[in-house]
Amino acid sequence: MNVLIVYAHPEPRSLTGSLKDFTVQHLQKAGHQVQVSDLYAMQWKVPLDAADTRAPLVGSHYDATVDSRFAYDHQLQAADIAAEQEKLRWADTVIFQFPLWWFSMPAIMKGWFDRVYANGFAYGVGEHNDQHWGDRYGEGNLSGKRAMLVVTTGGWESHYSPRGINGPMDALLFPIQHGLLFYPGFSVLPPVVFYRVQKSAAERFAGWCDVLATRLDTLAETAPIAYRQQNGGDYEIPALTLKMEFAAEESGVGVHVKR
Repeated sequence: MNVLIVYAHPEPRSLTGSLKDFTVQHLQKAGHQVQVSDLYAMQWKVPLDAADTRAPLVGSHYDATVDSRFAYDHQLQAADIAAEQEKLRWADTVIFQFPLWWFSMPAIMKGWFDRVYANGFAYGVGEHNDQHWGDRYGEGNLSGKRAMLVVTTGGWESHYSPRGINGPMDALLFPIQHGLLFYPGFSVLPPVVFYRVQKSAAERFAGWCDVLATRLDTLAETAPIAYRQQNGGDYEIPALTLKMEFAAEESGVGVHVKR
């Protein structure tokens, strides 16, 4: 299996960095091919802007949607963007590893998505009509590939429980898992989340590695989160609202997962 790890942490000697090193070694020992995009080490450029196209602007001013599409279609994207897209094409599975900072991923990783997910590559794909609203949410250029989050947080697991003060972890990760991963077609595996990582990390590290190893050994077999496909018949098109015959008494992000 070809595995790409997109990793964001500024300190290689951190717990997150140690878990990333364990992941690479464990996967390689099992015979997998591994590439790592270490965003801090790469000094990844964060903002999406006109410097991301090597073509003249299409209009009188920079338009992220229009100009990224022109650059993608004409192979005139910035070299770092094109290189990451090629890694995604190569990968069978992509692991996104990061610490949970202010209820989301570090800004440098969000910048990776902003720039790599060009129009024509991750969105703006497929025909739009009254029966089919583009190739997205279960379809798209990344369909057939798997993705998984590996997340560390200093908070207690109870803080992220269904009644926890921080909100349920599944809800916090929904914009990433459903929006950034399922949208362009990834099959999204349940995340690996490590809580209270600042507490007794050295003593707990071996146990965390055991948990991670189990998930790494079952990347190909683990059932993905059962998100509803946009064009699979569960949604009204073009309104893109869930039909009332499904989860009629419910609302919120949970209705988009089949039970």
